[in-house]
Amino acid sequence: MAPYETDDSTSAAEADDLRAGRRKAARYVVPVAVLGVAAATIGLVPALADSGDPDLPKITAQQLIEKIAKSDVQQMSGTVKITTDLGLPNLGGLESSLTQGATGSGDGSSADPSAKLTELATGTHTLRVAADGPDRQKVSLLESAAEYSLIHDGKDVWGYDSGTNEVYHATADDSASAKEKQEETPATPQQLAKDALAAVDDTTSVTVQGTAQVAGRDAYRLVIKPKDDGSTVGQITVAVDVKTGLPLKFTLTPASGGAAVVDAGFTKISYSKPAASTFDFTPPKGAKVTEDGKVDGASGKASGDKKTDGKTPEDLGGDLGKGSDGLNVIGDGWDSIATFDTGGQGVPSGSEAGAFGGFLDSLGDKASGKFGSGTVFKTRLINALITDDGKVYVGAVTKDALVKAANAAQ
Repeated sequence: MAPYETDDSTSAAEADDLRAGRRKAARYVVPVAVLGVAAATIGLVPALADSGDPDLPKITAQQLIEKIAKSDVQQMSGTVKITTDLGLPNLGGLESSLTQGATGSGDGSSADPSAKLTELATGTHTLRVAADGPDRQKVSLLESAAEYSLIHDGKDVWGYDSGTNEVYHATADDSASAKEKQEETPATPQQLAKDALAAVDDTTSVTVQGTAQVAGRDAYRLVIKPKDDGSTVGQITVAVDVKTGLPLKFTLTPASGGAAVVDAGFTKISYSKPAASTFDFTPPKGAKVTEDGKVDGASGKASGDKKTDGKTPEDLGGDLGKGSDGLNVIGDGWDSIATFDTGGQGVPSGSEAGAFGGFLDSLGDKASGKFGSGTVFKTRLINALITDDGKVYVGAVTKDALVKAANAAQ
C-alpha cells in the first residue's frame, strides 16, 4: 500500500446521501445539444498540479472527506485559473455564432450568467473570487479587453459585462431566479470538490495519495477513481488545504490518457476578510439593465425572448417533457447513462444539416445495432448517442457502453 493510501469506506447513510446528490446533478448532464453536454461537464471536473511535497501527518481518505465536509471558510479571496480541454474540434466562426445565440442575440442579456459562463467550457480562463459569509460572494471572469462579474450581495444578484456595458439583476424577493443564477457561479475548487464527492458510491475508489503545495498552502491529495472500466473518467485528484479543509485545486484525467480534461485551482488565496466595497455594485451610466425579464436603461424596451414567448425555463421544461418519454437513468455510479426520447428524428448530417452538416459530422461517429442506426457525438469526457428515431443516450462512458445500453433498451 502506497504512503497515505487507504481503502475508502462509507456508511450506508453517507452512500445514500452521495447517490442522492449524484441524482440531483444528473439533470445538468443531459444536454439539449452536444455543446450543452460539454459545458455541463464543468460542474463535474477538477484538476491538480502540485509545486511541492510537504511532509504532513498521515490521514485516511474518510478523515479527509470529513475534513472537507466540516470546512467552514466564511471569508476568503483569491485568483483561480481554469483550463478546459474537452477535445472539441476548432469551431472557427461557428463558435462565435453559437456564443452569440446563447447570449440572446439582442433580446437577452450578455450579462446573464447562464449565457456568459458557457465560455468556461473551452480554453484557459482566469477568475478572481471573493467571499464574506453566505450572503456576499463575487466572481469575476478576466478577459483580454473586458471583464465579466457576478456579484451576490444580500438579496441582490448582479451580472455585469463590461465589454457590452450590459447588466443583469435579480432578487430573491422577486423570484427564484436570483438563487438559480447564484448557483450558476463558475466552478470554484470548493464547488468542484463537492460535485466530485457527490459521485462517490460503491463503484468508486477513494484514497489519499501524497501531498502537494497549492498557492503557498500545504495540502493533501485526495484521489477519486471509478472501479469499473466503462467510464471515460480516469481519476479525479483534489488538493485539500491541511489547515482549513478547503479544496484548493483539482484534476480530472480522462481514461484515454493525455492532458487533464479540466484543470481548476487557486494560484493565489487569502483567508482575510475582503473589503466591503468588493461587493458594491451600481449599474454604470448608459448600461442596459435586464431586470428579471424586463429591460431598463439605454434600450428602454422589454426583453421577452421571442423564442420562448416569455416562458420560464421551468415552463419550457414542462413543454419538452410533454413531447418526450422523460428522463431515465440506466446503470449505477460512473457508468450510469441518462436516456430520453426527443419524440422526433435523429440528428441530420451532411447536406441535410446545411451549414452545420460538416461540423456535426466532425463530432460524430456512426453507430448501429438492435436500435437501428445513429450517431455518437464525442468529447474527451462526455459521449452521447442519438439514434435516427430520436432517442438519446448520454454519459461519461465509452461509445461501446452507449451502444450496449441502446441495444438493451430494445
